[in-house]
Amino acid sequence: MNNSTRNLKMKKLLIASTALVATAGMASADITISGHAAAGIYSGLDYTAPVVAKFGFKTATAASTAAATTDTLGNVTAGAFTAPVASTNAAVASDVAALREAVHTAEIAVANSTANASAHTLLVGAVAEAKAELAMAEGTVAAAASASGDGIYSNAGVDFTMTGATDNGISFSATVNIDAGMEVDTGDFELDGKDGGTAGLGAVSMTGAFGTLTFDESGIDNLYSDATTHDVSWATTVGDVALTVGHSVGAAAADADASKATSFSAGYTASGMAFTLTGSETASGTSASLAVSYALNDTVTITADTDQVAGAESVQTIGAATTLNGVSVSVESANNSTWDVDLGYSAGGFALTYGVDETDAWTATATSALGGGATFAAGVSSDNEMYAGVSFAF
Repeated sequence: MNNSTRNLKMKKLLIASTALVATAGMASADITISGHAAAGIYSGLDYTAPVVAKFGFKTATAASTAAATTDTLGNVTAGAFTAPVASTNAAVASDVAALREAVHTAEIAVANSTANASAHTLLVGAVAEAKAELAMAEGTVAAAASASGDGIYSNAGVDFTMTGATDNGISFSATVNIDAGMEVDTGDFELDGKDGGTAGLGAVSMTGAFGTLTFDESGIDNLYSDATTHDVSWATTVGDVALTVGHSVGAAAADADASKATSFSAGYTASGMAFTLTGSETASGTSASLAVSYALNDTVTITADTDQVAGAESVQTIGAATTLNGVSVSVESANNSTWDVDLGYSAGGFALTYGVDETDAWTATATSALGGGATFAAGVSSDNEMYAGVSFAF
């Protein structure tokens, strides 16, 4: 064996050994793909419509008052663009589209310009102002609750869940989802609107002796309010206490009050009693809730809690729930003159629910398992809301 052959074999052995060391920490990995779809009809559901400030069009600079001038090829060189400015009239999101078109037109004018340096500079300034007005318009989109008309909904999605574990006992997971179509929130009688059909990265988590660490930008629920604002959370068990802490880093938070929010939850269960303490710290102050439940027997549970939102009076609530032979009854009453009564019945994959509160507002729903991953669901409410459709799990 000559030296060149011996050196080549040694290099191959070194490369293989390096790759083996690099992958030694990876014990296993798995990818699971699941899908879902839904279709049906709806009427009068709550939804949030984009409302923006009405933007009119008027002269932004003296130069833009001049008549349009063109070069020998017909390209606009000066005076053709008038930048938009804000006014106070209400409008819809189509106004934002008009502003985008105005920016596009101005950019074309600049690209085609063969005018003198002074006129060209004025056109560039008009583009900059148009972009600023567009940014202002897009930033003033507000949520205005409305009742939808009659319509149909259909949507589908694919979820990818990737899991694995290292040799030293740390498991990890990540999710990616793609959703498209019109979506309805049947639990809250809300029309969520159309999903863009783009891929979204969900939570990335790691679990070990240290607990579970989860990262998901603006995708983790605040443990006190359930608002989805947190970016990172940590969950662990200390003795018999289950502890979870969430935090909003703030870089992408749209709500200034939630941009630096921190929330926590601590739970303890013993001898049929469960204690849960939750709280949240935001720019508005500290909010906290202490809930206690006690199982009297296999069918009856008593609950009580005290809840204080930052800057408001505390509210105390007591309740009871029972389930027997498929029939469930839940009652709650608070010291702020609010109450809820919920009734339910379930048997053989079929379920009915009815709920009413102190305002006489009520909802009624029905679900039925059709087999093969399909479920029929329908609901009506005292606000003339209605939905009915079928969902599928693949």
